[in-house]
Amino acid sequence: MITPAFAQTMAAYNAVLNTKTYTAAARLSDGERRADRGAFWHSIQGTLNHLLWADRMWMSRIDGWKAPNEGLAESGGLHEDFATLAAERTRIDTDLAAWAARLDPTWLGSAMTWFSGAAGREMTAPRALIVMHLFNHQTHHRGQVHAMLTAAGQRVGDTDLPLVLSSAG
Repeated sequence: MITPAFAQTMAAYNAVLNTKTYTAAARLSDGERRADRGAFWHSIQGTLNHLLWADRMWMSRIDGWKAPNEGLAESGGLHEDFATLAAERTRIDTDLAAWAARLDPTWLGSAMTWFSGAAGREMTAPRALIVMHLFNHQTHHRGQVHAMLTAAGQRVGDTDLPLVLSSAG
């Protein structure tokens, strides 16, 4: 379905895009980052918090990372301080890249069972599908942040994967 190289590429892409996104968000005032802009997680900061929370939650299931103490409903308020949120995002992106670098095709080809608080039940799915979801979820919500940043007058720059990775290396 997917290979370790796919996860490595997506981890690199997400790290670059997260840096660009956080750089644009840092140009806004705290009030502008927290303003309710009609997105599912309301604000730029709320959506960035949720993304960090979700990455930690999935990686706790996938690789034994420490799960967040907060539940899904509280995920938009994970970190009140933007500098703390940004530093944690950088750390998580580094850890995701290290995890992707050691992925094994056999592991990707097996299934995983976990309890989903969102679904309220135990679930089983192929690990490859879960890894694809991890990166797709990041792209989905980061796209929402991109739209909110654009509406706030900030530019993130190129977001297309071939353009981002060719300019990053």
